[in-house]
Amino acid sequence: MTIKIAQLSCGTEYSSVQYEIEKAARSVGATIVYPDVSAADIDRAVAEFGFKPRSPQLKLMIARAEALASGKYEADAVFITTCFRCAEAALVRNELRRYIQEHTNLPVVTYSFTERLKASQLLTRMEALVTIVTRKELLARERQTGLTVGLDSGSSTTKAVVMEDNKIIGKDWTPSGAVVIESATQVLNNALEQAGVSLDQIEAIGTTGYGRFTLGEHFKAKLIQEELTVNSKGAVWLANRQKGEATIIDIGGMDNKAITVRDGIPDNFTMGGICAGASGRFLQMTSNRLKIDITELGKLADKGDWRNAKMNSYCSVFGIQDLVTTLGEGKKFEDVACAACHSVAEQVYEQQLQEIDVRHPIIQVGGTSLISGLVTQIGEVLGEQPIVPPDSQYIGAVGGALLSSGFL
Repeated sequence: MTIKIAQLSCGTEYSSVQYEIEKAARSVGATIVYPDVSAADIDRAVAEFGFKPRSPQLKLMIARAEALASGKYEADAVFITTCFRCAEAALVRNELRRYIQEHTNLPVVTYSFTERLKASQLLTRMEALVTIVTRKELLARERQTGLTVGLDSGSSTTKAVVMEDNKIIGKDWTPSGAVVIESATQVLNNALEQAGVSLDQIEAIGTTGYGRFTLGEHFKAKLIQEELTVNSKGAVWLANRQKGEATIIDIGGMDNKAITVRDGIPDNFTMGGICAGASGRFLQMTSNRLKIDITELGKLADKGDWRNAKMNSYCSVFGIQDLVTTLGEGKKFEDVACAACHSVAEQVYEQQLQEIDVRHPIIQVGGTSLISGLVTQIGEVLGEQPIVPPDSQYIGAVGGALLSSGFL
C-alpha cells in the first residue's frame, strides 16, 4: 500500500526544494499527491476562506485544502509547506493547518523551508506521517510487555532503557560520542547490568534518534523509528497521559519538537528551528561562558530575573553577543542565566508553538526538562506550568522499548 501525502505548498518549485520533498517521501514508501481543483473551485474556496492572498499559489493551497476537507479528494496525510520568509504564506499555512484538523482526521505537519533545505530535514517528518498512518494500532499501545530495550541516539546524549512488564528496570545515558555504536553499547551494557539481565534475554530492541539506522542494523532491532512518534509515546507513558489530549515540548540539543497527541497518537507536530539559539545548545554555551556545569544553570536561573538582563537567542551567534554584553555590563550571573532560559522559551513559543494548537496539559520532556529554570520560563511564557514526568530525559528510549514490544 502506497501512502498518499497531500502537499499544500507555495514556492517549492521556485526554490529547488520540491525534489527533496518528493525524495524524502519516496524513501519512506509514500508518494506526494496534489488535490485536483478547477479555476472555479479556487475562486469559491478563497471566497469562503475569508482571506484573499496575492499569491496565486496560496490561493491554490486554499482550494486544495478545501478539496481534502470536503472529501472531494482522498489522501492519508497532509504536508503543508511555505517559505519561511513570507509573512502572508505563514498566515495561510497556519490557518490551513487548523482548518484541516477541524474538518478531517488526517495527520498534518507544517514546515517553513529555506532554499538550502536538506533531505534529512524532511525525512523525519515524512517518516512520522507514514508511521501515524500505518501503525496506529502500535502507537495506541498503552502497556509494554515482555523484556525489551529502547536505544535513543540523540545529538547530545545517548540513552538506553530496559523494560519488563510495563516497568523500567534499567537505564543509563552518556554524552554522544563520535562513534554512535560505542556510546550505545556503553549505556546498553550499564542498563542491562542494572536490570540484572543479559542481552541474549532481550526479546526486542527499538532504536530512535539521529543514529537509529546505524544502531538498528548493529543490534538487529525490531523497531527503527523516527523520534517524533517514539518520543511522544514515551512522553505520554511517563506522564500517565495516554488518554485524552496533550501537547509535548521537547527542547533538544540541536532542534526542538512540539507535538500534539490525542489518546497517545500524534496528529500534528513541528520540529526544528532557524538556529541553535532556540535549543539546548545555547544553554550549554551559556553555562560554558558562566563557567558552571549545565546541571547548575537551572537553579541559578530560578534565583534571577530575566528582565534585568534581556537577551535574544534567536541566533546563537547574536545570543552569545548579548551574553557577552550583559556580562560586560556587570549583570548578575543569576539574571543572565534566567535571561538565557527565558530567551529559549520565547523562541520555542514563537518558532514551534505557532505551528500547532496548544492542548492541555503541556508535557515538557528531554534532557533540558531537567533544567528547572527553563521549565519555569516555559511556564511563564505559556501561562501554565508544564508537567515534567519522572525520567523525562529517557522519552525516546522508553518509547522505543514500549513500541518494540508490539513486535513480540
